[in-house]
Amino acid sequence: MIPSPELNATGVGALPHRDPEEACRAVLAAFPRIPYVPTLPNRGFLEGIVFADSEHLPGGVIRDGRLVVDRSIDPSEAMERILLDYLEGNVEPYAVGRDYGSGFHAMMAHDLSGALLVKCQVTGPVTFGMQVVDETRRPILYDPEYADLLGKLLGLRARWCEVAMRERMGARETLVVLSDPYLSSLGSSVVPVDAGVAESAFQDIAALLDGGLGVHCCANTDWSFVLGLRPAVVSIDAWTYAREFLLYLDEIAEYMEDGGVVAWGIVPADYTVFAAEGPDSFFSRFQEIRARATGTIDPGLFDHQSMITPTCGIKTTGVREAVAIMEATAALSRRLRGEEV
Repeated sequence: MIPSPELNATGVGALPHRDPEEACRAVLAAFPRIPYVPTLPNRGFLEGIVFADSEHLPGGVIRDGRLVVDRSIDPSEAMERILLDYLEGNVEPYAVGRDYGSGFHAMMAHDLSGALLVKCQVTGPVTFGMQVVDETRRPILYDPEYADLLGKLLGLRARWCEVAMRERMGARETLVVLSDPYLSSLGSSVVPVDAGVAESAFQDIAALLDGGLGVHCCANTDWSFVLGLRPAVVSIDAWTYAREFLLYLDEIAEYMEDGGVVAWGIVPADYTVFAAEGPDSFFSRFQEIRARATGTIDPGLFDHQSMITPTCGIKTTGVREAVAIMEATAALSRRLRGEEV
């Protein structure tokens, strides 16, 4: 688990910036205690979710702006190499390339040794496996070989990121969060996701890491399943889905008692929604959540094990608007911590 965040704030992932250094400076200004590595999808699709972690996918090719598996390319040798590297903990070949993670490379130039925690994002295995398809448009999560491989491939990526945050950024504590919105498909009859496959992939990733491993899902899902994975952090869109999440209060209480952290995404990342609200709205909405939760959870424990974030990554707005959302998130954190009125 990670150090108790005590209502400190951080971000979720994407920013609209095209200048990586400018994005990093904006993050560090807003979230000095828990900085995060921004992803910059507006620089090009290679920095978007899934694509950003695809550079070592066996048989992976980009066609018409989509990532697909080309089965005319025999993936067996590349798959065997990944399995061997996973068993040996050989992560260096899975480094983030500059074209896939300019924000990561820019943040490596900063000394973050004074931070409580440093956070980055990696695509979650369910989202990766459902977004990447073969020539028949069948998601590779439904292919047993690829389903077994994904956790190991993403685990190697996550471990490289964890080591880089420590060795290149000076992080004392690290958190890798799996961005996995397709967890909303758990239990779906339309786009089914096997919970056993999802759990196995998560455990494969967790087995390689020394620091914290979290899960971000910006949709509603089977929160009992997610909490049962015992990630260091469960990151949610609390502005939209707090009511559904709080149906699992007994399990949330047990999770927090075990050291788990909930990252409450209470500041809208959609600027249209954000601009129609204001600081008092965000504060009162969080206080409503806290009042409901502390009917079951000890108030001190709730505050210790809670983190404040935007609802999701901020990428569909301008730079100035994104900075305003981050600043509002940081201001809400300070208000909740009693550092300002």
